Amino acid sequence: MNVKPTYMFRTITLRPHWFQYVINELPASVVFVVSFCLYVKPLYESFLTREIIFCVNSITLLYIIFRLIYFARMEYVITREQIIIMHGVLSHQTDYVELYRVVDYRQHRNFMQQLFGLKTISIYSGDRNNSIVNMIGIKKHCDIVSEIRQRVEYNKHHKGIYEITNR
Repeated sequence: MNVKPTYMFRTITLRPHWFQYVINELPASVVFVVSFCLYVKPLYESFLTREIIFCVNSITLLYIIFRLIYFARMEYVITREQIIIMHGVLSHQTDYVELYRVVDYRQHRNFMQQLFGLKTISIYSGDRNNSIVNMIGIKKHCDIVSEIRQRVEYNKHHKGIYEITNR
C-alpha cells in the first residue's frame, strides 16, 4: 500500500470558483435584467404594473445579493482526518465528515461547468448527517479526488478499518 506519511498531508482549503456563482444565478440574473428593462421602459403606463415590476426587481436583487454572500462564505477544508464544509449567511454552519467514513467519489461536469472549466466533486460517506458532500465550482484541472483518496486510505489503515463487501 502506497500511503503518504501523516506529516505529508497539508491542509487544503478550497472555495468555489466565482464562475459557479454565475452558472447558479443565471436564471435570477435574467429575471432581474428583464424586470429592470420593463421598469425603465414599461409596456403599459399603469401605476400598478410599475409597482409590481419594482417589487419583482427588488426581490430578485435581494435574492442575488444574498446568494452572492452565501457563495462567498462557502469553503471546503480538507485536513489530515476530516473534510470540513463551512457555509451560511445569517447563521454560519460547519459540517464535518471523517475521512475514514468516505466510501466513494464522483466527478460531474454539467454543460455550463464544461463551458467555464469547472466540476462538481461528490463524496459519498457512511456519515448519517452528510452522506453526500458536493464540492461545487472546483477547477477541472484540480485533482482533489486523488488527494482525498490518499487521505482516506491513510485514515482507514491508521484506524484499522477494512471494508468488507458481499458481492
